[in-house]
Amino acid sequence: MESKKIVTRFAPSPTGFMHVGGVRTALYAYLWAKKNKGAFILRIEDTDKEREVEGSIEHIIKSLKWLGINWDEGPDIGGQNAPYLQSQRLDSYKKYAQILIDKGLAYPDPYTEEEVGVFRDTAELAKKPFLYREHRPETFGVWDGTKPLRFKVSEIKSYKWHDLVYGDLSAGPEALDDFILIKSDGYPTYNFAHIIDDLEMGVTHIMRGQEFISSTPKFLSIYDALDIKPPLFATLPPIMGKDGKKKLGKRDGAKDVLDYKSEGYLPEAMINFLALLGWNPGDEREIFTMDELVEAFDISRIGHSGAQWNDLKFDWMNKEHIKKLSFEKLKKNIFEYLPENLKIEKIIPLIAERISKWSDVKEIVEKGDLDFFFKQPEYQKEKLVYKDIPLEKISENIKKAVSELNNLEENNFNQENIKKVLMQIADKLDNRGELLHPIRYALSGLDKSPDPFIIAEILGKNETLSRLQKAV
Repeated sequence: MESKKIVTRFAPSPTGFMHVGGVRTALYAYLWAKKNKGAFILRIEDTDKEREVEGSIEHIIKSLKWLGINWDEGPDIGGQNAPYLQSQRLDSYKKYAQILIDKGLAYPDPYTEEEVGVFRDTAELAKKPFLYREHRPETFGVWDGTKPLRFKVSEIKSYKWHDLVYGDLSAGPEALDDFILIKSDGYPTYNFAHIIDDLEMGVTHIMRGQEFISSTPKFLSIYDALDIKPPLFATLPPIMGKDGKKKLGKRDGAKDVLDYKSEGYLPEAMINFLALLGWNPGDEREIFTMDELVEAFDISRIGHSGAQWNDLKFDWMNKEHIKKLSFEKLKKNIFEYLPENLKIEKIIPLIAERISKWSDVKEIVEKGDLDFFFKQPEYQKEKLVYKDIPLEKISENIKKAVSELNNLEENNFNQENIKKVLMQIADKLDNRGELLHPIRYALSGLDKSPDPFIIAEILGKNETLSRLQKAV
């Protein structure tokens, strides 16, 4: 018997902010579908019109496409289960709502908000949890759409279910209540709509955050009422803030995912970093391409505890992905942040070794760390000193370097030959730093600078010798 095709989905609400937690949910759902040669669906849950932010759907699509999380069905490309906006699927929800009404399992809410408020206050005074089902009317009117439609819990019982990440879970009868299926504005609630959408779209695996565990009994009661076999649930651990004590939120520095694009992070690095926040491959690997993640990903290796966001680790990972880029890609991205007078191909490797993201280039320029290419630096004598080596010894070392470099022909004054000449001198000293540190400082005037051999090649023979003689 052929096994059922794996179908996963990402179903965000268009409320403006594309949080990295949501992106990780999309990523895991995408990886699991691709791992199993299944389908990944993008669906937009736009039934809360009060919270909807204009342009958010486009923003969601742009964010996911930047990261390379591509869907097989969705609002922009269509598919066999179209439409993919919940606001365009209202007939489906009414159809299943009518099934529940016909079964006597849904009824129009007869109370005003004020009346429900009184019920809540009374329960609070009695120090009891508020349960709407305790105020359920004995007889129901006909639902005409002007009042909210509530689900009627037919059996008050405990629920047990299996989660692919957290194992066997359960909840008592107190978790069940009569809840709204369709609001008075005609739009369904999340509690109802996602169940119908997943059913009609053939979703086999649902990945979502821990906050949905407490609502799972409600979902299960709907599945039971409609005689639906639930999809498999995989609850994902939270992404924790930098202090590791609470979930990452805006107050803790959480940013919209496209802010990371603006700061010059690579999409490959973002995918790599998010994948390892809550999942591990079972070996020591840390750097992955998307294809490698698809091959390695397994739900069974998703962890239980929250994974802590770490900017330093993210920067390191981004740098590792930058190292894998071709020279042309390095040049294209670095040149975007350089003024015209600094767009010199030879300095690309120098800059690349000093950055962890593209916006670091701008910072290097603003600090003046590249100015030494165009004007001779001013020196502080003490910074030419290496450890406790006498000034006379350092001066003699530099003089010897000047003499040997002067023997190089202009057309042979390149990084390889410069390094060969200087290292022959440095290797005869007690410590190579006796020569290389002063030369690096003499050429750049910086405490920390790029490779002195590359600097010398870019400056050229005459300027290099001029700076070394000035240092002497």
